[in-house]
Amino acid sequence: MRQGVSVWQAVGLIVRRSLRQHAVSTAITAASVALAGGLVFAVFSIKRQAYEAFTGGATGFDAVLGARGSQLQLVLNTVFHLETSPGNLPWTMYQQIAKDPRVARAIPYAVGDNYRGFRIVGTTPELFQAAGDARGRPLAVGQGGRFFEASGRDAVIGSVVARRAGLRVGSTFHPYHGVVFSERMQHQEEYTVVGVLQPSNTPADRVVWIPIDGVFRMSGHVLRGSGQEFTPQGGQEIPDEHKEVSAVMLKLKSPQAGFALEQTINKQGKVATLAWPIGRVMAELFDKIGWVNRVLALVAYLVVVVAAGAILASIYNSINERRRDIAILRALGARRRIVFLSIVLEAGVIAAIGSLLGFVVYAAILGVAAVIVRVQTGVVLDVWRLHPVFVLAPMGMTLLGALAGIVPAIKAYRTDVAEALAPLS
Repeated sequence: MRQGVSVWQAVGLIVRRSLRQHAVSTAITAASVALAGGLVFAVFSIKRQAYEAFTGGATGFDAVLGARGSQLQLVLNTVFHLETSPGNLPWTMYQQIAKDPRVARAIPYAVGDNYRGFRIVGTTPELFQAAGDARGRPLAVGQGGRFFEASGRDAVIGSVVARRAGLRVGSTFHPYHGVVFSERMQHQEEYTVVGVLQPSNTPADRVVWIPIDGVFRMSGHVLRGSGQEFTPQGGQEIPDEHKEVSAVMLKLKSPQAGFALEQTINKQGKVATLAWPIGRVMAELFDKIGWVNRVLALVAYLVVVVAAGAILASIYNSINERRRDIAILRALGARRRIVFLSIVLEAGVIAAIGSLLGFVVYAAILGVAAVIVRVQTGVVLDVWRLHPVFVLAPMGMTLLGALAGIVPAIKAYRTDVAEALAPLS
């Protein structure tokens, strides 16, 4: 045991001295490992968090009813506000699904306008009772604000809209037609912000919510719920048969209700599409683009291998400079195995240092990615979210680094003492 301790003490001393003597090359090599580690951490963390965020569905809702077409387009448009609407449904269909005994709650959506690039969604006040934030808590407005009434020209805006558009409670604005912002497409109606949602860490933070009646009456809008064009007149009630909705957000009473409605609407009907469950629809998207994740993972693995190669090259090239030092150690009684172990341990230590520094690189990568993803989708990535890769990757990279040190360790092991100590001239 004493001999074993003395061996490791000797190895540790040699490694520490070597790291100090070759501080510059050690730092450069550790930096390359850190970049590789940070990339690996970021790839797997972003992959998991994005999957969970997009397949978690809309908090408070189970399904989306919309015009006949793509379920994915329907979900992206209504839940994440990223796509165009596949079409409209007559108001009578919304009334019918709302009265269905299998449906616990039905919230109509009317879309097609924006405010400086932020989607405007016309809906009913019940939305704010049904929808929730990323933690499942009900949406709430900040101090001094309130939710809008069923009619009027009031608006509730998400926290991102408020911050980026410079709006607050009491601010007024004019909507713009279409989902792509254009100064030439401004509506004449003016809306007043009556509430700013507290940050929910959901796509709702990027939305301007107004009463659905406001969308119906927006200048330039024509209703076709009855199959014929109808232009609402100010002060006159809009008959239900002329109204139409872009989609209906549904909360179902049971999973069995989802199966039954899907059978009725998707397989037997020809008018509408039911996207249910929302998480499954998004999961299918991730399955289709799964090859992208595999390519990114492969690139990350290759970068790790290159970093291991950098460790091997760095130490291997320094062995010639160390031949005399190694020979002196051997002459003083150091055994070959001590020399061998010291080189392998040095390579492992460099890899371990680089792996730890990789967390700094990871934080920088995810920090930038989180800002981009939140601005574009409203989905929030958590830099501090734990992932098994944070433990497995450093262990694997340290082991790989130690393995990379075997080749230069063999070269050091074979150093000829007499030749290395021979006079240089």
